[in-house]
Amino acid sequence: MNISSSHTHPAEADVILAIETSCDETSVAIVRGGREVLANQVSSQIDVHQRFGGVVPEIASRKHVETITVMLEEAVKQAGVALTDITAVAVTQGPGLVGSLLVGIVAAKSLAMALDVPLIGTHHIAGHIYANRLVQELAYPCMALVVSGGHTELVHLEREGVFRVIGSTRDDAVGEAYDKVARAVGFPYPGGPHIDRLAVDADDAITLPRAWLEPDSYDFSFSGLKSAVLNVVNQAKMRGEPPMYAAVARGFQESVIDVLTEKAMRAVKEYGAAQLLLCGGVAANRGLRSALAERCQAEGVPLLIPPFEYCTDNAAMIAAAAHIKWKHGQFTPLDFQAQPLFSLEAWSVE
Repeated sequence: MNISSSHTHPAEADVILAIETSCDETSVAIVRGGREVLANQVSSQIDVHQRFGGVVPEIASRKHVETITVMLEEAVKQAGVALTDITAVAVTQGPGLVGSLLVGIVAAKSLAMALDVPLIGTHHIAGHIYANRLVQELAYPCMALVVSGGHTELVHLEREGVFRVIGSTRDDAVGEAYDKVARAVGFPYPGGPHIDRLAVDADDAITLPRAWLEPDSYDFSFSGLKSAVLNVVNQAKMRGEPPMYAAVARGFQESVIDVLTEKAMRAVKEYGAAQLLLCGGVAANRGLRSALAERCQAEGVPLLIPPFEYCTDNAAMIAAAAHIKWKHGQFTPLDFQAQPLFSLEAWSVE
């Protein structure tokens, strides 16, 4: 099998089986032509990690080992295709937890060898960005706002498959900040959805700081905001008052949304983006979705947000990103390694 071939393929002909195991979701999808989702099976481990207040890497990889074969079988059954119809196998190469990544990579390598088809090591964040293409064609140049448990980034896409990170978080990712604030308020892991619900229904908001950083910076910082929240909660407890959790949640969410929206809109204008894409697990946040939609509508900027099932980690998005590499005939050698700190820019189409 020639896996380093550089010739291009007819784009519509591909049926990609993709595997995603970067953190605590075991997912297998089968996608035709980069857009038509034939199957997208996801097994979540949230209930397992909940009692620990976060993802335990060793437990996560063990669960992937237990689940991966079942997910593969279920996806093939759901898609109604034969394994011989698969034209390539894609898998998340990174970033992520190394033990978790390895489970998916070993499964993908074995399958690619057995089927004698090319292998496409895929970048997890490229997957989140291209989840948007499962619902609508992308127009270039575009700007992606990536918001997840481990990432907060602004990514400029000058053309298909070419990524340039123009801003990233200097400390906590936004999802991480949500989970830490949720823990302080007494919510279980993952805390983001609880804070979102509380914030959306709150009548009042406690004003909390916004970290704008340098005037021209597209970077983010959420650790100061998280500390400010803990401060408000602890002071109330010391005074013997019940903390105003709903007002704290709304104040926290408003601060986060303000900074994300403002920087994203500034980036869209500066780079002349034709679209703004919202990507990643925190893209499921109702407060953020509605605030961005309102702002984009007011400024005439087309906003793309994937449906909820494509916001969180799933393999359909990995297939959507891998489709770009398929089109360009850029495959991954069988001896490739998991890359827990994989650079998005390095994954760009050559």
